[in-house]
Amino acid sequence: MPRSQPKGFLAVPATGNGPGLLVLHPWWGLNETIKAFCGRLAAEGFVAFAPDLYHGKVAATIKDAEILSSKLNETQAMSDTSDAATFLSERAGPSGPGLGVIGFSLGAYFALGLSLEDPDRVRAVVVFYGTRRADYRRSKAAYLGHFAQTDDYEPASEVSGLEDALRSAGRPVSFHTYPGTGHWFFEADRVDAYHEVASKLAWERTLDFLREELAS
Repeated sequence: MPRSQPKGFLAVPATGNGPGLLVLHPWWGLNETIKAFCGRLAAEGFVAFAPDLYHGKVAATIKDAEILSSKLNETQAMSDTSDAATFLSERAGPSGPGLGVIGFSLGAYFALGLSLEDPDRVRAVVVFYGTRRADYRRSKAAYLGHFAQTDDYEPASEVSGLEDALRSAGRPVSFHTYPGTGHWFFEADRVDAYHEVASKLAWERTLDFLREELAS
C-alpha cells in the first residue's frame, strides 16, 4: 500500500507520471516561489515534490529566515527529506531510473546529504548556491551546481571545496558561476537579488542535465 503524502507540495505532469524530482526549499521555507518551481518542472514532464521542512512556517524577511533556520533540527529535517524521497519514489513509479534532487541554499545542504544517505536511489543532484563538506565516495549521483559570482552566504572557497570533494570521489560534476549575481539570483520573489538572464540559463542547464541523467 503506497504511503500517504508527507506535508509538502506535489506537482504532477498532465500524463500523471514521469521521473521523480525532490525539491528542497531555501531558508524561507516552502513558499509560493518553490511551489511555482515545482509546477514548472511538472510542465516539463517531471513529478516534483517539495517537502515542508519547516512544517507550515514561512519567512519573508532575512531576519525571520535566520530565526527559522536556526531552530531547524538537522536530524528531523534529514528524516523528513528521506521520507519525502520514499514517497516520491512510490509516486513516480518503481520502474523509473532513480530520483533527482534539487536544493536551494539551505535545501542544497540536505540534497547533498541525501545523495550520501540514499545513494542507490539518488541519481542526480542540482544545487543552487549551497554546499556541504563531506566525503562523497558513497554517492552514485551526478552533480550540477549553480553559484553566484558574489555571495556573502557561500564563499568561493566552499564551492571549490565541494567541487574538489566530488571530483576526488569520482563523481560527474559540472559547476557554473554566473557573472553579476549574488545569493538567491534564481528566485524571482527576491527582487534585490533576482537575475533574469542568469536564472533563465540556470533553468535551461538544469533541464538538460535532468533529462540526460534521468532518462529511462
